[in-house]
Amino acid sequence: MMWRDGEVLSLRHVWGPAGRACAELEVRVTAAPAGARCLGPGSTLRAIAYEQVTGVPGQAERVRLEVSALDRALGTGGHAMVSARLDVLAADPPREGHLVKVRYMPDQVMVTGVDEQGTAHHGLLSRAVGDLALEGMPVVVADLHSSLPAVIAGLRRPEGLSQPRTVYVMTDGGALPLAYSRAVARLREVGWLAGTVTAGQAWGGDIEAVSVHNALLAARHVLRADAVIVTQGPGNLGTDTPWGFSGVACGDVVNAVAALGGRPVACLRVSQADARQRHRGVSHHSMTAYGQVALAGADVVMPLLAGDLGAQVRGDAEALCAPRPGAAQHRLVELPTEGLLEALRQAQAHTGVTLSTMGRGLEQDTAAFLAAAAAGRHVCRLLYPEPARG
Repeated sequence: MMWRDGEVLSLRHVWGPAGRACAELEVRVTAAPAGARCLGPGSTLRAIAYEQVTGVPGQAERVRLEVSALDRALGTGGHAMVSARLDVLAADPPREGHLVKVRYMPDQVMVTGVDEQGTAHHGLLSRAVGDLALEGMPVVVADLHSSLPAVIAGLRRPEGLSQPRTVYVMTDGGALPLAYSRAVARLREVGWLAGTVTAGQAWGGDIEAVSVHNALLAARHVLRADAVIVTQGPGNLGTDTPWGFSGVACGDVVNAVAALGGRPVACLRVSQADARQRHRGVSHHSMTAYGQVALAGADVVMPLLAGDLGAQVRGDAEALCAPRPGAAQHRLVELPTEGLLEALRQAQAHTGVTLSTMGRGLEQDTAAFLAAAAAGRHVCRLLYPEPARG
């Protein structure tokens, strides 16, 4: 870990609900360890403070910062993290809950879990295995957090029609605090998300759950979801090895959805512009997670794209849906993309959420967002089937 002390120059932005907000600060570094190679005194940087951890620091306050990810210029390391306010002790929160997340770390968070004893829904979630199910509810499983707004854009119905009640379940493969996601905060504000659940070590959702399984059940039976989207938080981890990426958990989520009687919908990670060949067409992340880890069958949604890219995506998707020894066969869903690009553009305009994946926007990597929107469109058709013609 790399530590710096600093002084808050200004409060740049605050987003998220009161009590669970995230604040972006501009901070001037005032002290660094002897021999520090960078980010020395006088440097200015942007820092994140979580209201549930430290409270929101004010101007001129002294803060202690963790800067290791910022030092390494990681794609998701664009911020320092406020670990303490040096002159202020945040007030003790209400003494509620017994679930510890980010366990055994100095900044561990105590929350009230939907599934812990003595809470309103413990009895519901205590039912015997098989007595509580997802009742066929479609669940979109996606690798990257950046897919979330695009999936929702595809899931939305035309204005004037009733909209599906959509809930986001955030797993712990990326950012652990849900508050870090400005996209989620904005999607909640405009009503495109009905609620959020944080599972595993992730925290900060409307509902906290110990496992993905209970998170899914709570989304269905507590938040009354019609559809659920499951992704990790912002910032995935990959190592250019076949199994060493956080999105491998997508396969586990498919298995969980199927075990609970839901309908898994596999959102393919697709790219036309990634410089890394292993992510061109259908990413090796999707091929491994859905092809090797997921033992249950899922709807694999293949966007119908033009040209060589479309042919490559088709070949990859068909390979995913071939018979698999020892595992259920996936179901290939061919989804036309007509109207999806306009829906994505309108979603950006309406919500203010800029679509971006690995630094590439909608116009730079259109296929990535069309693939996510196609998964949402498929779910919309499952929920609102068109009447038969003829």
